[in-house]
Amino acid sequence: MDKVNLLELSTSELQEFFQSLGQPAFRTKQVMEWLYQQGAQTFNEMTNLPKGLREQLAQKAVPGFLSVVTEQVSEDGTEKYLFALPDGQTVETVVLPYDIGFSACISTQVGCKMGCLFCASGLPGFVRNLTAAEIMAQALQVKNALRKRGKELKSLVLMGSGEPLDNFKETIAFLEAVRDPQKLARSLRHVTLSTSGLVPKIEELAKLGWPLNLAVSLHASNNRVRDKIMPINKTYPLEPLLSACDTYSRATGRRVTYEYILIDRLNDKTEHAKELASLLKGRLCHVNLIPLNAVDELGLKPSPQSTVKQFRDTLRQKGVNVTVRRKLGADIAAACGQLRNEYLGEC
Repeated sequence: MDKVNLLELSTSELQEFFQSLGQPAFRTKQVMEWLYQQGAQTFNEMTNLPKGLREQLAQKAVPGFLSVVTEQVSEDGTEKYLFALPDGQTVETVVLPYDIGFSACISTQVGCKMGCLFCASGLPGFVRNLTAAEIMAQALQVKNALRKRGKELKSLVLMGSGEPLDNFKETIAFLEAVRDPQKLARSLRHVTLSTSGLVPKIEELAKLGWPLNLAVSLHASNNRVRDKIMPINKTYPLEPLLSACDTYSRATGRRVTYEYILIDRLNDKTEHAKELASLLKGRLCHVNLIPLNAVDELGLKPSPQSTVKQFRDTLRQKGVNVTVRRKLGADIAAACGQLRNEYLGEC
């Protein structure tokens, strides 16, 4: 008989589970505190549970955490985990050190369907969606690892491997658990969801009215260039995409971040910056310029620093809020999907 994964259960389902074991209702709260707040990853660590109950749980359930296949640590403090899933697949999670605190970059799929020209995640192809429990396990395991070192996880970004809105149901279930006061108990103001631009799902997300930060992978100032680097643009080009983002801003009161990877001689000219400024004029938004993390198999080069600076300055002169993302983890296969791809190549 398959064991019950406790991270998959809602509060009411967990209550029913303990009732089936003949346990009092307060055991539900105790176990949820251990899983989501106190950092326990095994039943033996749940020291206020009777030994008999811990043994019973070990026979009938699993906490739901993932085993670590490998871990890399960068000179700049960035950490990258490769986790093994129950079916033998693997997925990456990155811990990013910022001045304001640590952020966890979480994956939502094994592989990716989007086929963006600059991204390593989809090179081996799409395998499957992650469950909400598998997404949550990544967040909790990073939180627990930081806690053991006296550090605190400040924010989450759904920006790892996969397209979160292509896994809409499980992503929403994960976000519900994040904001649940009995689970992770975090404001969605400290969570960012990054999407390549699935317009209907952005509109569906807007209807929830959550204060979730939306980051959109734009990466081009016109449809001609975006068609070349992001296949999704042929289905949802810039005009409906920006309209959906405007809808999101109105519904949530949150500004949208437009991510723009600068690729040498492809989308980094001054004319592109001026075009981008014109495109975003009057919108509640922020532009995050990202120096490309070069991936050997993709054959693309990052823009020179002088080009990045010129692009940034042009946007600023045109009144656009813009920052340049600090490059982290360059010495540890930092780009999404690289660590998993290396592991697959060794198997």
